Amino acid sequence: MTFDLGPALLFVPGDRPERLAKALERADAAIVDLEDAVAPHAKADARAALVDADPDPARVIVRVNGPQTPEFARDLAAVAETRVRTVMVAKAEEPASLAPLEGYDVIALCETARGVVHAEHLAALPQVVALMWGAEDLVASLGGTSSRGDDGGYRDVARLARARVLLAAGAFGKRAVDAVHVDIGDLEGLAEEARDAAASGFAATACIHPGQVATIRAAYAPTPELVAWARGVLDAAEGERGVFRFEGRMIDEPILRHARSVVARAVVARAE
Repeated sequence: MTFDLGPALLFVPGDRPERLAKALERADAAIVDLEDAVAPHAKADARAALVDADPDPARVIVRVNGPQTPEFARDLAAVAETRVRTVMVAKAEEPASLAPLEGYDVIALCETARGVVHAEHLAALPQVVALMWGAEDLVASLGGTSSRGDDGGYRDVARLARARVLLAAGAFGKRAVDAVHVDIGDLEGLAEEARDAAASGFAATACIHPGQVATIRAAYAPTPELVAWARGVLDAAEGERGVFRFEGRMIDEPILRHARSVVARAVVARAE
């Protein structure tokens, strides 16, 4: 299965099943979270709620606890009782730990130093359809206290991790999902990061509040001017052989691939 659900993926606490329907109305897909959004004493109830809901397998992802925890096997047992077959594995690190997920579509969440270092090995697994990275857990795994500097931007180590996960995914033909913007009220900062994510090659951005969905979608949707340019380039290419000029710019195959990506994003934006 190709992971292509749309640009805005909204987390929903697993122990708040009443929020799932609204999340699916607002976002392109919902991530039912059995990990960080659920307190330890509520995890069994969250798993029971997931089984009872048996949500739409086409637009629901379940985030399970990390393979290094006792909750991992319990989460997988609960998922197996539903129709859901797309699983996000928190704190993915060792490729061998994802062996129990053969037959599922796996999003490996690289959010520790070890996970980022092993991103290429995780992306190479046939069951992995996408990689995601996480900033706060990553910095915590390094003994740090914040992924962002005083200017609100990511620190160098977070930017490096983001780039490494994106490159690992691309190297193996998998999709990449950008990290959540934890400052819910900072829609301007979210828009800037989501625009950069789309331009860099991320397929989606995860979010933690319904109010962030519209900003992400708008950021991933190419402007009318960019779409017009892309269509013009592709139309012009039909009568050309090899490199040619268009509107004063040299056009070769990499630029044509950029144009095709823009048109594809425009189609997705119109469908939302």
